[in-house]
Amino acid sequence: MKYTGTSHFDHSQPPRIGILVTNLGTPDAPERKPLRAYLKEFLADPRVVEVPRLLWWFILNGIILNVRPSRSAAAYRTVWTDKGSPLLLNTRAQAEALQAALGERHGDSVIVDFAMRYGTPAIADVVQGMLTRGVRKLVVLPLYPQYSGPTTGSTFDALAADFTRRRWLPELRFVSSYHDHPAYIRALADSIRVHREQHGAADRLIFSYHGEPRRYLDEGDPYFCHCHKTTRLVAEALGLAESDYLVTFQSRFGREEWLQPYTDETLKALPGAGVRSVQMICPGFSSDCLETLEEIGVENRDYFLESGGERYEYIPCLNAEPGHVAALTTLVEEQLTGWLDATAADPAATQSRARALGARS
Repeated sequence: MKYTGTSHFDHSQPPRIGILVTNLGTPDAPERKPLRAYLKEFLADPRVVEVPRLLWWFILNGIILNVRPSRSAAAYRTVWTDKGSPLLLNTRAQAEALQAALGERHGDSVIVDFAMRYGTPAIADVVQGMLTRGVRKLVVLPLYPQYSGPTTGSTFDALAADFTRRRWLPELRFVSSYHDHPAYIRALADSIRVHREQHGAADRLIFSYHGEPRRYLDEGDPYFCHCHKTTRLVAEALGLAESDYLVTFQSRFGREEWLQPYTDETLKALPGAGVRSVQMICPGFSSDCLETLEEIGVENRDYFLESGGERYEYIPCLNAEPGHVAALTTLVEEQLTGWLDATAADPAATQSRARALGARS
């Protein structure tokens, strides 16, 4: 078995706590070849597509990867910036802001970095870098507020697979969800308040979450329930009546039934029911990305307006806004309980013992 993480090890390093924030991932460029590589890694994950592996291999490699990359590249080009992918930029900004907030409190004893489940920077590479910098205790915070097997569960799979190849494992704390955390709910509610202070309210506030096959819910995935609880808590914080808002699910793929109601079909039907204005928010996305900027910001806007709607507004994701960074900082601080106060081993003594046994560093 090949072990990693030891070639640059130094016994004299002071132990540090690492905070690894993760997100889904993004292609390296909005072009066919990078999209094909990204989609192959993403769609080959058995957590993402639960189809018998041999059958899915033929579908993925024989059909999807020959058709979808070009279409996806065209969509990505509509949201790409001069500095790169919005998801990458937003996630990096979140990690940097979190580092600044934690650094003010704990100095260089806590280091923050970010990784993507698919694409780059890869989880294994970032974990290696953190261990090389002396991380001995690791908090992993997937930026998926609502737990789902294809997102949070898959992130844990990747981390666990990496750990099987390491000689020395850090102590680990893994945040599986924060869908009902008061700080997260407060940040969401505040973002809606700020938008409405500037633009007024709409006939409906629509909470649109990424979809998944209905079968996953039936088999025990809590994602659907988490989404509804997030919505209920935000609505309560805003003092909304049940008739003021809706929960919908976007981004379905394939022919089987997904979680309903579907965002696109809902927006096409609302004008016929007398709803002339809507405000959209996507609480399941921590960062603006293709699914929010293009699918919700453009594609679904067109559905609503072409069906007779008159006013359509998208409320941005929390991104690296101060309220979101404060919420993430609170989440992390809770995970650090007991770790910051623990007495670290004396690095000099550790080095002395290691050298006495013949270690080179």
